[in-house]
Amino acid sequence: MTLIWLSIASAVGWFISSVAGGGSSLILIPMISLFLGTAALAPVITIGGIFGNTERAYVYRQHVDWQVLRWDIPGAVVGAGLGAFTFTRLHVEWLGILVAVFLLLSAYSYAFKGESTSFEVKAWYFLPASFVYAFLSGVIGSMGPLLVPFYLNYGLQKEALLATQSATRVLIHGVKLIAYAAFGALTQAHIGYGVLIGLAAFPGNWLAHIVLERISEQRFRQLVTSFVMVSGVLLLWQQRSLISGNLMMARIVLGYG
Repeated sequence: MTLIWLSIASAVGWFISSVAGGGSSLILIPMISLFLGTAALAPVITIGGIFGNTERAYVYRQHVDWQVLRWDIPGAVVGAGLGAFTFTRLHVEWLGILVAVFLLLSAYSYAFKGESTSFEVKAWYFLPASFVYAFLSGVIGSMGPLLVPFYLNYGLQKEALLATQSATRVLIHGVKLIAYAAFGALTQAHIGYGVLIGLAAFPGNWLAHIVLERISEQRFRQLVTSFVMVSGVLLLWQQRSLISGNLMMARIVLGYG
């Protein structure tokens, strides 16, 4: 049953990820945590991500924005290695809260203020942005659509966004995988489950490719913006215990508890 449920979750997650511009990990994280435990999250999602993103990058290879990718690569390599090292030493859970707030603010600005972009993005912004994304991805396992607001505000269309994002993630996940293995955070079981969800990503990507050809650019952006907002809410929900604990502590310190 574990294999079946993980396969279904991966196919559904990668379908949503392709249609909405990212976020397969938001479907996989609770399933992997339930069946395999939180220690398996980062390595299993990383291996699955190599398969899913490689297939997607190949399908849309003609749409890769190489100018963005050139800025992505240095930050991605350094951030992924440092994040994977940090993963083996500590877990910084509150980082997920900061990411959630950023996603919600970006989606709000884009969706409800009637702006074509929520903030200006130049090509060189992707150097620090990809570093932060890769670092957090290495620590937590995956950061969902964290970079999507940057791609949207830079002006990438749907195929270019998916192609460039996927190419960057293949590199990030590759560096993370090497680092996890080097730091002793990778087991044979992790590899097996990672390959499973990676192979299950193929039908999800294939079906999404068919759907993507039939929706307009405007509809794609609406779907992406909606999913970015949902991702922020889900990230906050996943950290609800940490948030409630800190609020209780604050009340005690302030004398209200």
